[in-house]
Amino acid sequence: MIGIIGYGRFGRLMARYLSGEVRVEVYRRGHKALEQPHGVVFRSLEEVCRQRIVIPAVPISQMEGVLSEMAPHLSRNTLVIDVCSVKVYPCRLMMKLLPENVSILGTHPMFGPDSAAESLSGKKIVLCPRRIGLRPLHRIRAFLETRGLAVIETTPEEHDRKIAVSLGLTHFIGRSLSRIDARPMDIDTEGYQRLLRTLETVENDTWQLFEDMHRYNPYAREVREAFLTAAAAIHGNLDGYVGGGDDA
Repeated sequence: MIGIIGYGRFGRLMARYLSGEVRVEVYRRGHKALEQPHGVVFRSLEEVCRQRIVIPAVPISQMEGVLSEMAPHLSRNTLVIDVCSVKVYPCRLMMKLLPENVSILGTHPMFGPDSAAESLSGKKIVLCPRRIGLRPLHRIRAFLETRGLAVIETTPEEHDRKIAVSLGLTHFIGRSLSRIDARPMDIDTEGYQRLLRTLETVENDTWQLFEDMHRYNPYAREVREAFLTAAAAIHGNLDGYVGGGDDA
């Protein structure tokens, strides 16, 4: 059985897919009535932590507190798998806070409730092994690949360097488009339509996710600053020869 801690949008997505394969136990705070798919049962934190595989599916900023709560209840040889969109920070926390007899695997599913609503086929998932044997790692990789996922294995540092550009910068641009109220227009271009698709990608995600992916990625700030410096330089170049009163 698999235990999931947290039942937000991504927690529900995981529960829906995994419950078709194994029994899934979920711990969630609060008492709000939520849909309970077939194969999913709600349990206490202690009960969920007794499962063979435990997945904390909580915001990055809550990981430290949740891992500290989990630690006393984990069984020997439990495998803890995080699903954060940054990897250096949660992997360090897991190594620091979880018992030495617990296995640890960092992951970043490169999809979400919207992009994977219908299928996992062709979607990417990153694996960052931290404290896990080769045999269980190979079993997990095979499980993911047979579900149509493209598996990428790397280090937490390499992941965060690349994701600072491919995800962090994308969301930064999308949020900036939202701030200027970019919307569809009758006179547009294919390039503008692609920009709007970037905006649509980020608008369904929470501000907390956006803030956390920048706050906890050690490379995000330098990428943002490089982008802003380049944009300011291009803007300055345009000021040098645009708007000087020349006739069109």
